[in-house]
Amino acid sequence: MRKLAIYPGSFDPATNGHIDVIGRAARIFDELIVGVAKQSPKSTTFTVDERVNLLHESCFEFKNVKIESFDNLLVDWAFQKKAGVIVRGLRALSDFEYEFQMALTNRKLNKEIETVFLMTREDCSCISSSMIKEIAKLGGNVNNFVPKNVAEALIKKYGL
Repeated sequence: MRKLAIYPGSFDPATNGHIDVIGRAARIFDELIVGVAKQSPKSTTFTVDERVNLLHESCFEFKNVKIESFDNLLVDWAFQKKAGVIVRGLRALSDFEYEFQMALTNRKLNKEIETVFLMTREDCSCISSSMIKEIAKLGGNVNNFVPKNVAEALIKKYGL
C-alpha cells in the first residue's frame, strides 16, 4: 500500500527548516503533498500562489513531492487526498505543546489520520518565518536561513 503524507503550513516564507523536513519526509513516505494553507491566522507577506511557486522551485529535487494549496479543514483535506499521515515539524520544546494539541484535535476529528513529528536539524531550530520576514524587512541578510529563490523574493518584496 502506498504511504501518502501531507505536510501543511503557511510557508510564508519557506525556510531551510521547512525544506529539511520536506526532504526527510520525502524519504520516509512514498508520496508527500506539501499543503500551503490559503487561510492563515497571521497576515501573509506572499500570496498563496507565490508561496506555492517558491516551494515548487525549492523542492524540485524531491521527485515524490507535490505542492498544493488548500482552504478547508486540514483533516478533511487529508481525507480527500487519501493521506493517512500529517507531518509536522518541531524546532524546539515550545513548539511541542501547540503541535500536540493540534494532533489530538485532529485525531478527534478523524481517528484514521495519524500525526508524525519530525525534529528539524539543529542548525535550523532557531529559524521561524516571522523572524526571517523581520530580518528581511530591516535589510538583514537571510541567505543562511532560506533557499536562494526565497531570499531573492524577499529582497524583491521589500524593495531592498
